[in-house]
Amino acid sequence: MAAMFRGSRNLLLRWTKHVDLAFVSSRSMASKTPIGFVGLGNMGSPMAKNLLRNGYPVIATDVFPESCKELQDMGAQVVDSPADVAEKADRILTMLPSSPNVIEVYTGPNGILKKVKKGTLLIDSSTIDPAVSREMAVAAEKMGAVFMDAPVSGGKVPATFVSMFIPSLSQNQPTDPFSSFPRLGLDPKLLAKILNMSSGRCWSSDTYNPAPGVMEGVPSANNYQGGFGTTLMAKDLGLAQNTATNTKTPIPLGSLAHQIFRVMCARGYANKDFSSVFQFLREEEGQ
Repeated sequence: MAAMFRGSRNLLLRWTKHVDLAFVSSRSMASKTPIGFVGLGNMGSPMAKNLLRNGYPVIATDVFPESCKELQDMGAQVVDSPADVAEKADRILTMLPSSPNVIEVYTGPNGILKKVKKGTLLIDSSTIDPAVSREMAVAAEKMGAVFMDAPVSGGKVPATFVSMFIPSLSQNQPTDPFSSFPRLGLDPKLLAKILNMSSGRCWSSDTYNPAPGVMEGVPSANNYQGGFGTTLMAKDLGLAQNTATNTKTPIPLGSLAHQIFRVMCARGYANKDFSSVFQFLREEEGQ
C-alpha cells in the first residue's frame, strides 16, 4: 500500500510539474509582443522557430503552405497572406528569396502594406537589390510604418554583399592548388594541412573545403548536395555586380566569380552547392 501511495504521489508531482511548466511557458509567450514572419524557407524557418523557442508568439505565412506545418505544430499562428500578418502584428520580419518576391510581399494585392498599421516595424532580412530596399522603405513610410533593411550572414545562406564575395572568391582561391597538386602526387588532405599552417589558410581550406574526401560534414563530402546552391550564389553575386555598376565601383575578381557561377548554372551545377566550382573547373580542365 505504501509503495502504491508513493508511486501515485510521484506521478502526481510529475504531472503537476508539467502543468506548471506549460503554464509558465504560456504566460511568458502571452507577455511578449507577437512577431509576424513571412518567408519560411531555409533561413526563415529556423529564425521563426528560434522566436517561438524564446517565448515569442509568431504569426506566420509562406507561399508554400507545407512550409508552415512544422511551425504551426510548435505553436505558431498560420495565416493566409502577408496582409493578414500585418493585420495581426506590428513587428514583422520577412526573409524572401529575391527582389520580385519582396516587392510582391510588401506591395502586392495581398501584401503587407495593404493592412499595415501605423508605427509597425518592418524588418527585411532578404538578400535583394539595395534599390528595392529603398523603394520599400519609401512605400512603408507613406503608410506610417518603418522599414529596415537587415541582411543576415551565416547559417545555410551567406547573405550580405561582403559575405557573398568572400566565400565565392574564397572557393575559387584554393581550387588551383587542389586541382594541380594531385598531378604531382600530393594527397589533398596533406595539401589542406599545409595550407592551413601557412598564409594560404582561408575559410575554404579549413572550414568548407571544396575537395571531396578532405573534410566530413561539408557538401563536398556528399556529392555537393545541401549547402548553398550555385543558382543562389550566381543570383547574389549578380546583385552585388549591379550595385558595383550603379556606384561605378570596379570589382574585377567579383565579376569573374559571377561569370564562373553563371556558366556553372548553364552546365548542370545549378542545384549543387557552390563549392562544386572545384568539380566544375576540374572537368573544364579535362580531368
